[in-house]
Amino acid sequence: MNLFYTNMILVGTIIMLAVISPGPDFAVIVRNSLTYGRKTGFATALGIAAGVTIHTTYTILGLSYFISRYVWFLEAVRFAGAFYLIYLGASAFFPAKKGAEHNEYFSAEKSVTLWKAFKNGFLCNVMNPKTILFFTALFTQVISPDTQGAIKVSIGVLISLTHLFWFSFVVWILTDSRTVKIFERWQKYLEKFVGFFLLALGARLALSD
Repeated sequence: MNLFYTNMILVGTIIMLAVISPGPDFAVIVRNSLTYGRKTGFATALGIAAGVTIHTTYTILGLSYFISRYVWFLEAVRFAGAFYLIYLGASAFFPAKKGAEHNEYFSAEKSVTLWKAFKNGFLCNVMNPKTILFFTALFTQVISPDTQGAIKVSIGVLISLTHLFWFSFVVWILTDSRTVKIFERWQKYLEKFVGFFLLALGARLALSD
């Protein structure tokens, strides 16, 4: 097996491990799916994939080198991401007013627009400095700088689609009627747990060196 295919297998493995690793994205998907339903979960997954596309685009264009040079920019992203996670976590403890609509599973569905769900996923991913560092490292250290542009674009598209398919699969499982019946009794407590998890991640991100 030549070096190119070996590197592609390595890249694929790194991408899969990064996608399925629990983090803010996963917590937001869990909360939006179990609290608001399947459509809202899919909108959140689409937002996450869109955020990933932003990262892959500037990295492929070579802008990550300039971003990494300006420590103040990464620090600004870190604090913005931390406060956004804290905001999402706090919103789990102080949910919005109940809306008039009900989805097919929950008897007291709280209203949230699909656009807001999309923004939740998008901003959660875009304002994560660890994601910025991950893509910078991936496209400068693992993927050779001499790799053809078409191959880099293909890898970028693959990363975005992998995120979309994985989180859509998670949404599908979480909103399946059998899964809902399992969590229905504990939905309120699960939402609080996810909120605490997001608050903890936000605080950790804000206080990290």
